[in-house]
Amino acid sequence: MDRETKKSVLQIVAFGIILYCAILHLNVVWGVLRNIVSLFLPFILGGCIAFVLNVPMKQIEKRLFLKKQKLHKMKRTVSYVATLVIVLGILTLAMVVVIPELVRAVKSLAHQVPVAMAAVQAWLRENMGKLPQVAAIMEDFDLDVTSISSQAAGILQSAASGILSSSFSFIGSVVSGVISFLIGIVFSVYVLVQKEKLALQAKKILYALLPADKAEHAISIGQLSNRVFSNFLSGQCLEACILGAMFVIAMSILRLPYAMLIGVVIAISALIPIVGAFIGCAAGMILIVMVNPVQAVWFLILFLVLQQIEGNLIYPRVVGSSIGLPSMWVLVAVSIGGKLFGILGILLFIPLCSVCYALFRDYINKRLQGKEKGGMKA
Repeated sequence: MDRETKKSVLQIVAFGIILYCAILHLNVVWGVLRNIVSLFLPFILGGCIAFVLNVPMKQIEKRLFLKKQKLHKMKRTVSYVATLVIVLGILTLAMVVVIPELVRAVKSLAHQVPVAMAAVQAWLRENMGKLPQVAAIMEDFDLDVTSISSQAAGILQSAASGILSSSFSFIGSVVSGVISFLIGIVFSVYVLVQKEKLALQAKKILYALLPADKAEHAISIGQLSNRVFSNFLSGQCLEACILGAMFVIAMSILRLPYAMLIGVVIAISALIPIVGAFIGCAAGMILIVMVNPVQAVWFLILFLVLQQIEGNLIYPRVVGSSIGLPSMWVLVAVSIGGKLFGILGILLFIPLCSVCYALFRDYINKRLQGKEKGGMKA
């Protein structure tokens, strides 16, 4: 056994021992990882913000600035400011649209709930004779409002001390979260302003630590990952906007209530692939059924129709083609990611599976080409 083989065997054995120890002390490993993540959380958050803002920022730099223009030297600053203005403008517009509609919906619900409860009680009183079982249950279920109110007051008084004692820790966590977010914003600015320099430094580190062929392979994987994640983000946002606009237009034509509010809610929830629109549908059903149950049924039918159009026509063309992942594997990625890490897993696993799919496809094609060349030589 030569020296390189012995070295490889020792590395495998050492890795196996470390992995075995980590599995035995999984709680300790998980605690250490949580501490590391919490320590670097502002910078991780800043990196995520920089990645998201970089998608529209690149398009602004490509389309609005040319080398002959006087603003070319300031393109990075102007592009970053323009990106912030666009993002903040979209968020402000969404809030301006959603908040008044939400207030109106809450007022309507506050008015409809007592009316609905009174209607249910009146129906029960009228049909007590026809439904003896319900009558027996209602007799046993005798509510004493005064007793319930006194018990609720006692529970609130006993819970007040606990809430007061935990309020300081809650305020501390909120302050810590705000500070982390502000540090992340500042860090994202540095990343976006110096992204070419940071990329060059990363390449130098790879070439210094790895052989040239492995460094080039790592760089190609990084470029592929960046391209796939960027395309997925832009495609998902475009698909959500299209779906939300379709609901607003269709609900306005059918004169269903809360068209703008439900359209915005569905657009926001549709950022979660495949399952997000159903969350928006549930919210819309709750809002409409309190106004008119018949219109809620029409809304459900409309949702099923538009969901079929979105799932079969819009999503595969806008998102599926942008990440190069077939619809079957998109469903697999959503199922596995949601099972393991919830919503975050769904958002991460689709582009991650797309990267793995592209790498595996290239590997298979190279193997097939090698076998074809070998067969020709033979």
